Amino acid sequence: MTKQTEPKDLWTEERRIFAQRGDILLCGVDEAGAGPLAGPVYAAAVILPRELVLPGLDDSKKLTERRRELLFPQIKEQAVACAVATASPEEIDELNILNARMLAMDRAIAQLEPKADFALIDGNCCRGIRCPCETLVKGDSRSASIAAASILAKVSRDHYMEEMARVYPQYQFEKHKGYPTKLHYELLAQYGPSPIHRQSFLKKFYGQKG
Repeated sequence: MTKQTEPKDLWTEERRIFAQRGDILLCGVDEAGAGPLAGPVYAAAVILPRELVLPGLDDSKKLTERRRELLFPQIKEQAVACAVATASPEEIDELNILNARMLAMDRAIAQLEPKADFALIDGNCCRGIRCPCETLVKGDSRSASIAAASILAKVSRDHYMEEMARVYPQYQFEKHKGYPTKLHYELLAQYGPSPIHRQSFLKKFYGQKG
């Protein structure tokens, strides 16, 4: 007989903030795509109904693609508000990836309607975030709101890279989503960079190639 486990409680951090700040609209914020060689960095901001339980909700990295795809519409349908925003490869090259991540997060928060009163940001940096906020290390596995944002950001970016696979089929983006895999480097060596590649991420690769 399979032992039943209790659902993971992801509302502890939100409860702490509600206790401190009262009845506010709190959004969780996360990004996806900091490491790839190609494509934008995506960020999502999500305001969930308080104490909402979505079965299987967790850090997007811990979930299968199928589970993420199942949760994606559920989060969008049940959220009080949610938004997805990006920073382009050109902005990544100009600003560096950390600042581009912060820019995408700030854009996502700004697009929420209704607006958030406070943001819980995954990680340890909130530079440039205009909404009152605090950071939460490993927040995507500790906070329901951030976990939901991590799924929206990840799935949205994967969908974009699948579209780019049809535009630039020679790079096989549908297989690696732009991440620095052996296959991706082999295709870069064969075809050179595409218009959606991050030039600043390729300097070392082309330097090694001489």
